[in-house]
Amino acid sequence: MAGSDGRSLELYFIDGKPDGMLTAEVFNWTGHLLMAPRTQLAQALARKEARHAGAYILLGERAGKPTAYIGEGDDVSFRIKNHDTNKDWWTSVVFITSAANNLNKAHVQYLEARLIETAKSVGRVDLDNGNTPARPTLSEAAVSNMEVFLDYLFMVLPALRVDIFLENARPATSSPTRPTVPTPVFEIDSTKHSIKATARLEKGEFIVEANSLARKNWEGREVGQATYRELYEELVATGTLIANSDHRVFAESYAFKSPSAAAAVVLGRSANGQTEWKVQGIGMTYKEWEAQQIGRMDRGT
Repeated sequence: MAGSDGRSLELYFIDGKPDGMLTAEVFNWTGHLLMAPRTQLAQALARKEARHAGAYILLGERAGKPTAYIGEGDDVSFRIKNHDTNKDWWTSVVFITSAANNLNKAHVQYLEARLIETAKSVGRVDLDNGNTPARPTLSEAAVSNMEVFLDYLFMVLPALRVDIFLENARPATSSPTRPTVPTPVFEIDSTKHSIKATARLEKGEFIVEANSLARKNWEGREVGQATYRELYEELVATGTLIANSDHRVFAESYAFKSPSAAAAVVLGRSANGQTEWKVQGIGMTYKEWEAQQIGRMDRGT
């Protein structure tokens, strides 16, 4: 999607409940998403968009691991009914169609192939798909149109908490465009564990840089920190954290949602990223640096 233009996302909670059926649309985009828990499958299949041509994503867990299945169909509802009988692990479904039902068979096969390719590349979930289908032959113009469709789709799905296509790896080098306020390098330098990690703040993301070190194993035993432990184990499983003799090494730069999430993964335990990360060379904590930036804004400097 070109440039940094904002987009307006309209979510409609069909029965007024945040965990119930919902639709998602973006102004000027022909795509339409319907997401439903399996407990409301009958109501979802009764909607007209469920009978459109499109792709779909089944989401759930199997053997304790997040699992997904990606498919397509001329009539999506027909395929979902089949999966309701033959697959017992999934708990929710996303229907990916167009409001005007103008996707044809080749279009939805292209969506299916690209979604499977991307999910496998990102590696956040186990895919129940047996293979990766080949992309169908489309005209150059049609391929361009479907890639724009996918750009919108990859923007909207995380807003529905479907992050299986969300790539957090980032280029090792920053954009040459200089920010208005120069951002320092932050570091965690733990002599006790011989760990040194560096990070940068870029476009609202806290990015731990490639070749930073982390604890070799998760050591935290704190109650309530399962989310950070799961994140640590996910990064190990996907090859972002690679083991050496004494530590784990970030094989690529990785964008975290917060300094605390980044610090927890680096230190292998619960951590307050506001104080653990310090400005390289001067020892100022991230919290102190952030307060300084806010103070500058208040003064208009």
